[in-house]
Amino acid sequence: MTTEQATAVTTGDYIQHHLNHLTLNLKTFKLGEAGFWTLNLDIFAVALVSALLIAVSLRYVAARMQVGVPGRLQNMVEMIIEFVNNAVVETFHGKSKLIAPLALTIFLWVFVMNVMDLVPLDVMPRFFEIFGLGHFKNVPTADPNTTFAISLSVFLLVIFYNFTVKGFKLGKEVLTKPFGPYLFPLNVAFRLLEEIIKPFSLSLRLFGNMFAGELIFILIAIMPWWVQWLPGSIWAVFHILIITIQAFVFMMLTIVYLSMAHESH
Repeated sequence: MTTEQATAVTTGDYIQHHLNHLTLNLKTFKLGEAGFWTLNLDIFAVALVSALLIAVSLRYVAARMQVGVPGRLQNMVEMIIEFVNNAVVETFHGKSKLIAPLALTIFLWVFVMNVMDLVPLDVMPRFFEIFGLGHFKNVPTADPNTTFAISLSVFLLVIFYNFTVKGFKLGKEVLTKPFGPYLFPLNVAFRLLEEIIKPFSLSLRLFGNMFAGELIFILIAIMPWWVQWLPGSIWAVFHILIITIQAFVFMMLTIVYLSMAHESH
């Protein structure tokens, strides 16, 4: 085997290593075993810790709320809450006390999970190698299981509000809009297509962007060390914009879909 071949194999193994999850077989409860009932334990753990971090941080700020001279953390939280609330007021046209807290939760949770992509690539895997764990991926939103789980939860809320808010009017809306009652088969087909697309538009957009970003970081990591800093620094700065935009887009689409569930055509 030539030196070039050995390097290529090593590079391929490195890339493959960073694309594998720390898995738990829920049937045998053994780590690293594949199968249908398999949980990506690394992604689940990071998503759970991210959610707990957000909850604890918001609780900390709420418990130490100051009216006169707020601290930096309180100022930042208030700015985020005001930003999300303005987005809900401008976009959501129904009446629900759930939408604003839901939008805030989704924005913060998706953003924090996206930020994990900025952690240096080998830090988490090497740390967990100390405990004998060979693989560890730390970006939950680069896994379609995470993005589909969140989008399906939003989709269930969309269905719930369609039935509870519109009631029997929903049937008339599905059968008669947008082409009139005589073309009701076409109306039903279009409505089903419109609803089915919603969870896919939410999940695949977020997953595609974050997975592509993760791959670019992996490709930068296999460059010579004296070259990595320039493209790595440029991509990291650009990626900060991407992870923020993706969290914002996911939140806005959620608000729009739930607003549509409260409105008639």
